[in-house]
Order: sequence, then structure tokens, then C-alpha cells
Amino acid sequence: MTTAVAEHWASGDVYGRIVTALHAAGKSLDALTIEDLAPVDHFHARGLPATIELGDSLPAKAGDHLLDVGCGLGGPARYFARRFGCRVSGIDVTGPFIDAGRRLTELLGMGAVVDLRQGDGQALPYGDGTFDGGYAQHVTMNVPDRPSFFGEAWRVIRPGGFFAITEHGRGNAGPTYHPVPWSEDGRGEFLVTPEETVELLGAAGFVDIDVTDTGQDDLQRYRATLALAERGELPALGLHVLMGPGAAEKWRNSARNIEEGRTHPVRVICRKPG
Repeated sequence: MTTAVAEHWASGDVYGRIVTALHAAGKSLDALTIEDLAPVDHFHARGLPATIELGDSLPAKAGDHLLDVGCGLGGPARYFARRFGCRVSGIDVTGPFIDAGRRLTELLGMGAVVDLRQGDGQALPYGDGTFDGGYAQHVTMNVPDRPSFFGEAWRVIRPGGFFAITEHGRGNAGPTYHPVPWSEDGRGEFLVTPEETVELLGAAGFVDIDVTDTGQDDLQRYRATLALAERGELPALGLHVLMGPGAAEKWRNSARNIEEGRTHPVRVICRKPG
């Protein structure tokens, strides 16, 4: 993935912005919890509720080693490490996210079970069969080479392991309205239909590919968050801390894209034979 994609997601002192927002929300760094961070720590559609739903669908278990591709700040990695009693390695192209995520991981005392590093999901720096499973939450919209992305996931997951993604798939009703969270103007956006995603996962070698439509759930969350923004009632801590002053317009367009069938949000679970 390109430098432009990384710079779209974040630049500057992300950790500092989060700390400022935590203080404004009355949260102490000396007693920080995963729950305290949750409003800003799950940078994808529906945030923590979507991470919880994904976890409900994963066959992960204690002692597993999981891969989080496009880990952002590491919120899902930390959540799954605690929920399942496993280790999670996260990778993301965006340097400021990794810097902030490492510091937050240390504040939470989770450095022994969560490892975050900067890198590209199209060329993973891990050996074959390293992981018991992997996932990518709202990452593939920015992936130009999906065959390589899915092929790398297949390579580093052990036989019998699982792989899951959530994404805004391309709809059939015309081009996407911009800006949206993953692209300001269409640059760096590489949407494919859910059907094409299934074909590409199958071509990479994955089987038992199960697709769940999440569009209405995502739409309701966009509408609710947008309503808060329009009333000037957004809390001190939330994804707008990362998205900046254009957050409301991005949420508005995201909702409109789903409503008009321009995007098709889905959750996909599959496995590597073995």
C-alpha cells in the first residue's frame, strides 16, 4: 500500500491527541483500561460493537497466536488478546498509529501479549504458518493488490486456521460519494463487490467462505453518530479525534453510500484447509 494511504489515515502526534482527549473525558493514564480507550481504539465502522461481533464469529481459543492486518491503534488486538487469552501480532502501514498503539499497549501492561509493527499486508514479514488465525477490519478498501493481500494471509496462517475480514464492498448503484473515512476523493480506494471478494479468497486457497451483510447495522451507527455531531454533542473521546473536522461529512457520505447501494458492507469468515 502506498505512502499516500498511510498519510490519509494519520499524521503527526496521534498519541498526543488521544491523551488530550482522554484527559478531557476524565480518564487517568495511571489507571487506564481497555474500556476507557474503546471509543477511539476501534477505528472501523461501528467501532467496538463490530469488534465484539467479529469475535463472536471467530474460532479463536486460549494460547492461539493471531494476526491483525491493518491493526490501527491496536484496540481490536488488545481486546482479542484479553477476550481469548491469546497473543496478537498487529501490522499497519500508518506509522503514527503504530507509535501510539505501542505506547497505549504499554500503558495497559499488555506488551507481553500484543506486538504492533509498521508494515504492509501485501508483503507480510512473518514466516509460513506462523498464525492460528488472522483478521482485517475495514482495511481492504485501501488494498490495490488483493491477490497478494489474501495470498500473504493464506501463507502465514497455519493449515486449518481461520481468516476474517470486514469491509465496505462495492455496490451496484454507481460510484462512491466522497469524502469517506478511507478516502478523501477516491484516491487510494479499491473497492470490489462481495462476490469478487469471495472469488479472490477462493483463488488464494481459502474455503468455507461465509458472508454476512452488515449494511443496516453500519447504517444505523453512522446515523446515530451523525445525529450527535449535528447537535454538537459528540463526546470528548471518539473517532472524530482521529478523523478531524471532516468527520461528520465522512459519516454522512458513508450512510448515503449504504442507503443508495453504492457500498455493500460485509463480514467474511473463511479458513485455510488442513
